[in-house]
Amino acid sequence: MLKPEEIKLRHRDLNWLSFNERVLQEAQDPSTPLYEKLKFLAIFSMNLDEYFRVRVSQLRQMKRVRKRLRKKLALKPSQTVKEILEIVKEQQEKFGEVYREEIIPELEKKGIFLVHREDFDELQEEFAAKYFHKIADCVKPQVVAYEKGQDLFLENNLLYLLVTFKDEDNFGIVNVPVEDCGRFIYFTSNGPKHKITFLDDIITARIPELFTDHKIEGVYEIKLSRDAELYIDDDVDGLLAEKIYESLKQRTDGQPTRLLYDAEMPKGDQKILRKTLGLGKIDMMPGGKYHNFSDFFDFPDPTDNPDLHFKPLPPIKHKVLEKTDDYFKEIAKKDIAVHFPYMPFDYVERFLQQASVDKDVQEIKMSIYRIADKSKVTSALLSALENGKKVTVFIEAKARFDERNNIDWGRKFEEKGATVIYSYPKIKVHSKILLITRKEGDDLKNYAYIGTGNFNSKTAKIYCDHAIFTTHEKITSELSRVFQVLEGELIIPRAKHLLISPFSTRKVFTDLINREIENARLGKKSGITAKMNSLEDKEIIELLYKASEAGVKIRLLVRGFSCLLPGIEKLSENIYITSIVDRYLEHGRIYLFENDGNEEIYFGSADWMTRNLDRRIEVIAPICDKDIAQEFKDILNIQLKDNVKARVQDAEESNRFVKRKSGEKAIRSQYEIYNYLKEKHSE
Repeated sequence: MLKPEEIKLRHRDLNWLSFNERVLQEAQDPSTPLYEKLKFLAIFSMNLDEYFRVRVSQLRQMKRVRKRLRKKLALKPSQTVKEILEIVKEQQEKFGEVYREEIIPELEKKGIFLVHREDFDELQEEFAAKYFHKIADCVKPQVVAYEKGQDLFLENNLLYLLVTFKDEDNFGIVNVPVEDCGRFIYFTSNGPKHKITFLDDIITARIPELFTDHKIEGVYEIKLSRDAELYIDDDVDGLLAEKIYESLKQRTDGQPTRLLYDAEMPKGDQKILRKTLGLGKIDMMPGGKYHNFSDFFDFPDPTDNPDLHFKPLPPIKHKVLEKTDDYFKEIAKKDIAVHFPYMPFDYVERFLQQASVDKDVQEIKMSIYRIADKSKVTSALLSALENGKKVTVFIEAKARFDERNNIDWGRKFEEKGATVIYSYPKIKVHSKILLITRKEGDDLKNYAYIGTGNFNSKTAKIYCDHAIFTTHEKITSELSRVFQVLEGELIIPRAKHLLISPFSTRKVFTDLINREIENARLGKKSGITAKMNSLEDKEIIELLYKASEAGVKIRLLVRGFSCLLPGIEKLSENIYITSIVDRYLEHGRIYLFENDGNEEIYFGSADWMTRNLDRRIEVIAPICDKDIAQEFKDILNIQLKDNVKARVQDAEESNRFVKRKSGEKAIRSQYEIYNYLKEKHSE
């Protein structure tokens, strides 16, 4: 067995940047419709903002650890941050090229023009002046002196304009109120030409009015990202949700992690701004004239041209659930699988709605990681309470960026009489589970739902996830024990079928991989196929290396980052990894073990990451129904054959697309899965 220091691993934060590069590749792909290219640029930008707020912030915190301890733990945060900034700078330059040299010309060919301040004609100047006076109350200019100690606070990820003055020891700061006014302003169209401008340019045009006592020298856009961590005491008892709620302001006021600024800003002004904000040189990131490209999610399409967007894929109607008014009856007959976003999330909502009014339903229990605001799920739970059902909701109070909404909903449920349990101080609940207890005759029957995605109708339209409705007694009884753990009634849930983190998942996966190793050594059929978001756990990676050395063929689909180095002779030559980035976000987790021809397949909420195995409550379930097992396997195999949107994850991190062989059919897996499910449910 490899010693810890001999295990070859990629750095997760550096490899994550390879994932974001794949997102950028989608914006460059000629086959991607124009407005979808803009969305991929928006996703790239949004991803990077969160990356700096979370991952780079954590690296900065590591720098506070004593040097001797950092050396012992082999931590090199400063070196890693330096490498990150070099890669990000290259990606930002590529981003700018794609935007300026590809997207803008394509927009203009379609009659859509982004007009900048310097190009306003007389009518546009007049329009801009009138529009500015409508929004003037939202614009808050301030003059900031250079002196040491001068207070200047920039809110996280909001846009500001830095205004420099001639021969003065101060400068101006102006907010760009996108949240109040929107980012894009539509000028009146002129025939087939549609003119749009940035709110930033509307404000820039009126800068002299905001600083009448100063001579304007330059105007430059800036944006500051802040640390997103909530530094709370993990040992608090019973009041974690309140502590988190109180700590949310920390996120707004958190330590700066990156200042994005217009690269045209003179170096002298950069230095003044950096010192005023108390930043280091490493915190400064040059960019283009405009920032916050995540706003391009809402870029208007005045042409209503369907060719500029992905062709709609109408949700597939499930052949059983679509035709029944009684979900309990159908689920009791046979397990039922659903796949999002290929199928509507309505099926989960309808199941809950039926349970909320069914006279025989006694109790509803569910875990919620990210709550959609005012959804049919929350309405169904409130309806169940009104109808006298016992409702227990476990709410994860530490779901990053959803803390406030989750806690607010928890309070609403409590007010209506639900039992609401918030997360434990040192562990997150990431499982996607629902259990409904129903009285049938003299017995109580459990109906379960286990999924890979959140109970969120919005994300279910863009995240590829899988779920199963079941009454399988051994599965539902073990799931009931998971809820008993959440409610504090059990310390350890006994389970022979479910894999439950942090109790048994690591051990079972270890045993399953070791079994494949043993089978390979005995000349039996062996193999591991797995799909997940991220692969990071050192012990699992070591086992996969060991399996590869034993001759086990390992085929992985990893959407995000992977710390495993594939294809290295005498270490991982039997491991092949691809990643798929397409119109939907791959989010499902499926694990298939050959087991000498007697295949076992599992699915659930956990990746092969240390946090999923040891620090979160996760549920991974075996697929017991043979038809559904085949369906999951078929979907997995389609994705393994993707030769349109799959990238090879090699040791060089090349992100090269899978090469199609001569005469080979083009397989774009998300579309192939859609067609597969459509045909399967057309009976």
